[in-house]
Amino acid sequence: MRGSSISLLKFPFQDIDIASFAYRKCCCIDKTNRTLSPLPMKNPTGPEAFRKLASSPAKMRLFMLSRLPMVYLADVRVAGFTEERATTTIPLKYLTKNPFGSIYFACLSMAAELSTGVLCMMHVFQSVPAVSMLVVHMEADFIKKATGKITFVCEDGKQIREAVEQAKATGEGQTVIATSTGTDEAGKEVARFSFTWSFKVKRKRHV
Repeated sequence: MRGSSISLLKFPFQDIDIASFAYRKCCCIDKTNRTLSPLPMKNPTGPEAFRKLASSPAKMRLFMLSRLPMVYLADVRVAGFTEERATTTIPLKYLTKNPFGSIYFACLSMAAELSTGVLCMMHVFQSVPAVSMLVVHMEADFIKKATGKITFVCEDGKQIREAVEQAKATGEGQTVIATSTGTDEAGKEVARFSFTWSFKVKRKRHV
């Protein structure tokens, strides 16, 4: 009927409301006891679980405030990431400026490192066995003055994942060089960083 809503769905042997139907879709039927039991829910793990946590801007800001306070104060943001690619941004403002009216190189390095680090964190998150990560070397090229908002992109997630898997499989430390390229709002390259990350399986401590 026009102007009215349908509250019942017709089934061969019963009438069932929409809420009950939705509940049935999320349950399995115990034919012995003729009851409904919830289907087991699969909790995300590893990279999928990390993406779920890190996709919340509020949680990422709290993480930076508690673990990376200088990154928080510099207003470095994770703009987005997948298993293979991560993007971060940093603005020119009072706390990030240098005497020449551009972003201080150390602030640029924070944003660049985070674009590689978030990929590393994703691939070691909830790893079994646990894997540690550490920057052991860095190189940088500064191409032009960094003004406005600078965007850094790292696309080495695949190599990072392979290094972590190799470390877990062999028990030996692995290194990978992750490159992050920074561009200004006009799309022009301003800086390029290369970070060498080391991955090692954490040894269990014997008491």
